[in-house]
Amino acid sequence: MSKEIKLIIVEDHALTRIGLKTALEESHRIQVIAEAEYGEVGVKLAQDFEPDIVIMDLGLPNMNGIDATRAIKDYNSDIKILILTSHDSENEVMEALKANADAYCMKDVNPARLISIIEGIVEGGVWLDPAIAKTVLNKITSYDKMPNQDKFQEKKSDSSPLTEREIEILQLLADGLNNIDIAGQLSVSQHTVKAHICNILQKLSVDDRTQAVVRAMRQGWIK
Repeated sequence: MSKEIKLIIVEDHALTRIGLKTALEESHRIQVIAEAEYGEVGVKLAQDFEPDIVIMDLGLPNMNGIDATRAIKDYNSDIKILILTSHDSENEVMEALKANADAYCMKDVNPARLISIIEGIVEGGVWLDPAIAKTVLNKITSYDKMPNQDKFQEKKSDSSPLTEREIEILQLLADGLNNIDIAGQLSVSQHTVKAHICNILQKLSVDDRTQAVVRAMRQGWIK
């Protein structure tokens, strides 16, 4: 039997919290263990309960969702963060990326799809909503046209340090597949997939899969 997923919802609108909880509890794996309407309360709950994943709104009063995400990741980087937002502002998306969120999803997502995304993230996958992925690429492209930008600025290169198999795995991660799904699709063991991912992170000098996917998207190695 699959492991139960402990989840916290951080969302300032009560009706949205109720709707999310009702939808998520359709999955027998997901247990909503706590809710918060303020970012700082969400951080405290994450520290107290150490959930598998936190669903985080961006537009929270007082401490916003980006700062709350950063605080939770600083406390325990193993806690997964899914940003659930109704806005695809370039600045918000890029700041969320820098805060090391694990997934970026629009609020109009189908409930069954959201459950699938959550399960994939907990198993080690990453997920970018297509609308958000487009925003990221647009922002990165604009960075490349401007001098003296921050750490997201890199010179585009057609030459990838990654092998064809590593690029294939990165593309599958960007598509939302977890290690188990990737192993099945490529007919290899989960251990082999994990080894490839470790090599990818080392070659790209990044800390996690999300950063690897974003960099690969920027360089044009994956779509």
